[in-house]
Amino acid sequence: MSALRYVYAVCRPFRSALQAQLTGVAGQPPRQLTHHGLIAVYSTVPEANFTEKALRDRLEDLARAHHGVVDALTAVTTPLPLPLATVFRDDSALRTMMESRETYFRDALDRLEGRVEWGVKAVHVEPGENARHGAAEFAGKLHAALSSLAEDFRLHEPAGRRVLDAAYLVPREDSEEFVEEVDRAKAGAPEVRVELTGPWAAYSFTGAER
Repeated sequence: MSALRYVYAVCRPFRSALQAQLTGVAGQPPRQLTHHGLIAVYSTVPEANFTEKALRDRLEDLARAHHGVVDALTAVTTPLPLPLATVFRDDSALRTMMESRETYFRDALDRLEGRVEWGVKAVHVEPGENARHGAAEFAGKLHAALSSLAEDFRLHEPAGRRVLDAAYLVPREDSEEFVEEVDRAKAGAPEVRVELTGPWAAYSFTGAER
């Protein structure tokens, strides 16, 4: 059976070991391919797992395994996550991709070094138009406060009762202050539920969307 290279992320060499017994897609341990001082972190996976039907059937498990490896990398280095289901035929094809995108990888890793992503959502819990207006005003103030602590942000179109759906790129050393700002907001607006997630690898700031 043919095997593919499933790539989770690109990063620079790191000294700390990944957590013991870490497995990724298809239960396979992550490996490393080094190219000009960059590392592609990948697993060898069965080609049969990546037909259109197999992907549909296993998408949730695939996403969980993918993010598990990227989270483990985030604990020891600054990874540049690749999109879900990024696969290559063999080491040669993976190395060719690293060669062709080397400048992009280096620039993106320079920009993201020592930074993490935090996600913030705000949902208004009181019914009525006036309540939503007040919640939207609160969300605007919260975003202004959080964006002042972040180096970059991405605003997503709020849906349903959400009045804020955003990702923030924050220097790791400023994360405590960022979390404290969110906690203060939670305490000051009981009519709005504020949800904080992270810290994550900087999925929203890889530059791929540009």
